Order: sequence, then structure tokens, then C-alpha cells
Amino acid sequence: MTDKQTHRTTKVIAQNRKARHDFEIISTLEVGIVLTGTEVKSLRAGKCNLQDSYVLYQSKQAKAPMLIGTHISPYDHGNRENHIPTRDRVLLLHDRESTKLKQSIQEKGMTVVPLSMYFSGPYVKVEIAVVRGKKLHDKREDLKKKDIERDLRRGE
Repeated sequence: MTDKQTHRTTKVIAQNRKARHDFEIISTLEVGIVLTGTEVKSLRAGKCNLQDSYVLYQSKQAKAPMLIGTHISPYDHGNRENHIPTRDRVLLLHDRESTKLKQSIQEKGMTVVPLSMYFSGPYVKVEIAVVRGKKLHDKREDLKKKDIERDLRRGE
């Protein structure tokens, strides 16, 4: 393989900053996503919101997980063929990754949320994470640590 094939340029479309604050991240995974043409054009314009979205298997027999609750705005120059903004979108994984993800979801208190969506070369990728919800006191500890680190950087 040449160097051109192994390294793709990445451009971040949207990030879910709230997820990093509200959840403890256990593991992350890069996956592909099935999109329509107008969705890709809208993403190139940066019109995407990942807040309140999550990943779910529709049934126990389902092989591919679905990204639910992601809002991709309709394309401005689209006609009647424009997409539905909050439709469920299929995520693309290898079988072994899918089974591992399904097992981790079945653990108590675990869920899967998207952390970011970005272009990797011509492809749209989604970084998803297996997460566990933080308690209120955990969030307070994280804020205290950030304040201390900020004060140390300032030199106070």
C-alpha cells in the first residue's frame, strides 16, 4: 500500500461535547454510516447535531446497529427528494465488532453514543463510544480537576 492509501485527511463535521461530560467513556470505535445524497451535501455544509442521539439494535436478531436521534438538516437546494432530518440511520461494522458491541450494550448500565461525525477522505465516519452514566458527584470532581489544571496553567 502506498502512503496515499493509508492516510486520509479528516474534517470534523460535528462533536457531541455533552456526551464527554455526562458519561464515562469505556471504549471507542470508528464506524461507517449509510446516508443519502442530500444528507452528505448537508453534512458538507456542517449542518448536523449529535446531541441526544444514541446507538441501538432494533431487535435481538438485528445484525447492524442504528443511529437514532441524529438531526441532519435538509439540504437547502434539495427538492422533493430531500431526506427526513431525524430518520434512523444504519451503521456499518464488521461482524466481530457488531457482536462485541451488542455484548457490551447488554451489560447493566451501558449504552452507546456517538462522540463525533467526520469526513475521512470521501467517506463519512462516526466515532461511537460504549459509555456508563456519571453520577452527580463524579461530574463535580471532573469540574474541580479542570479548575485546578486551569489555575496551574495560568501560574496562580
